[in-house]
Amino acid sequence: QVQLVESGGGLVQAGGSLSLSCTASLRSFNTYRMAWFRQALGKEREFVAAISWNGETTRYADSVTGRFTTSRDNAKNTIFLHMTSLKPEDTAVYYCAALSGDPNLVWREPINGGQVRYWGQGTQVTVSP
Repeated sequence: QVQLVESGGGLVQAGGSLSLSCTASLRSFNTYRMAWFRQALGKEREFVAAISWNGETTRYADSVTGRFTTSRDNAKNTIFLHMTSLKPEDTAVYYCAALSGDPNLVWREPINGGQVRYWGQGTQVTVSP
């Protein structure tokens, strides 16, 4: 059974930083593109960031570019999301995801939930004003 387990969520003040991690019980983890999505209360789930199987290529939503960084450690089957300059509008449940498709092909953009093969259970991030 595949499991993606996020950790690191919590409460932070605006302007602060927070780091999330996600560990996956995926065979061949290093062949998957991985991604982060988030869903704010009453809103649709949206793409945040993605990373190629080898960590060399990343993609970010415009709303987080320059503030969030994603990385991975294939030896530990883990991806990370480092968030800085957090804003109240970043408040959401953050989900880790393994993307389907050939990781060697051109990215299918925009990246969306329809490309997700496996989802994590989510971790809450709350940014206070």
